[in-house]
Amino acid sequence: MTRHTGVLAGLIGAGIQASRTPSLHEHEGDAQGLRYLYRLIDLDPLQLDSSALPDLLSAAERMNFTGLNITFPCKQSILPLLDELSPEARGIGAVNTVVLKDGKRVGHNTDCLGFAEGFRRGLPGVARQHVVQMGAGGAGAAVAHALLSEGVQQLTLFDVESLRAQSLADNLNQHFGAARARAGNDLPGTLANADGLVNTTPMGMAKLPGMPVPVELLRPELWVAEIVYFPLETELLRNARALGCRTLDGGTMAVFQAVKAFELFSGQSADAQRMLAHFHSMNG
Repeated sequence: MTRHTGVLAGLIGAGIQASRTPSLHEHEGDAQGLRYLYRLIDLDPLQLDSSALPDLLSAAERMNFTGLNITFPCKQSILPLLDELSPEARGIGAVNTVVLKDGKRVGHNTDCLGFAEGFRRGLPGVARQHVVQMGAGGAGAAVAHALLSEGVQQLTLFDVESLRAQSLADNLNQHFGAARARAGNDLPGTLANADGLVNTTPMGMAKLPGMPVPVELLRPELWVAEIVYFPLETELLRNARALGCRTLDGGTMAVFQAVKAFELFSGQSADAQRMLAHFHSMNG
């Protein structure tokens, strides 16, 4: 890997002022003696939407950005604007990290690895026969791949756009074998027979409060995982913990996707434990 003397990176997404990602990257860069700048490119205050992506990418290239992280709502709309995709990104159909190098835009997905690492660390030994996942967007696609890779036998997907859930289920079944994933239509009935529940929707974020499922569908035997990390304790997790459910917050995924993105941008190994400790110091 080549060592950069400096890294200029950014995050493109909507409503990202509370993101911990810039601090995670810059703190690790400082610890390694790298000149590391990480900027937020927030579509909301700029009054832009994902249709601005072509202009933003071109501008980043002109200003010699090393790379960009991509978050909601751009993880899928960015695909046609890239020159190459890593095998993970191609399989998942979503990108959260773009490396800009030698005039090429190469898309990667570090969300899948990030969620898998958090799942292994935070919910070891949980039942994996049947899991319900809320959300089938860009983050949802990465998490679904991670869940099936981590041994979940059957995954039922719910999304406000039923076609999106069906399309992700079809993609997963091509990768993991027929009938491993399906689009759901009866949430109460499905959740009553599930081992676990994973939220990959933005519901629960500071700017989008609420719960992705009605509280009365939770029960103590269900494990509950979340990818929202601001706040670290969402309404879903708070209610699940009150019932005695085993839970996983979105912090580990946030850190481990950043660990991998840091390595892609800088060409240096990141110290995952140091990044985890820094994350928890910010959310103390």
